[in-house]
Amino acid sequence: MSDPYKTPGRPRAYGARMTPRFDAVSLVVADLAASLAFYRRLGLDIPGDTGAGPHAEAVVPGGPRLLWDTAESVRSFDSDWTPPSGGHAIALAFACDTPEEVDAVYADFAAAGHGGLPPWDAAWGQRYATLTDPDGNTVDLFAPIPATKG
Repeated sequence: MSDPYKTPGRPRAYGARMTPRFDAVSLVVADLAASLAFYRRLGLDIPGDTGAGPHAEAVVPGGPRLLWDTAESVRSFDSDWTPPSGGHAIALAFACDTPEEVDAVYADFAAAGHGGLPPWDAAWGQRYATLTDPDGNTVDLFAPIPATKG
């Protein structure tokens, strides 16, 4: 049974083979408003009226949808659900254009209390940093490190 506040699935073409396709990532959150504010600050285009109920979603450019559900909403259809323990439940990654952007975005979020692992030059050739969202999930920032001409 579908909840009326959720976006309906896409209809299948008549006679089309039923093949599941990846469409969305869902986050279960304790404070929907705080989580939406965090991801808006990261640059996601989440409509201003989103989040009035227990579910919210946004289409990510060039990718799937990102969904948010409150813990209470999840428990409405799965009464045995409990939050994961022992670490973050999911990690999301956001590409930045330059290593300097990784540093600047990390500094901005760390100053707002969402720091994690400060920026470093990773062995795989990227400037990398890790933020922590309001629910303790890992949000990675990365950008390629330009090759030095030598």
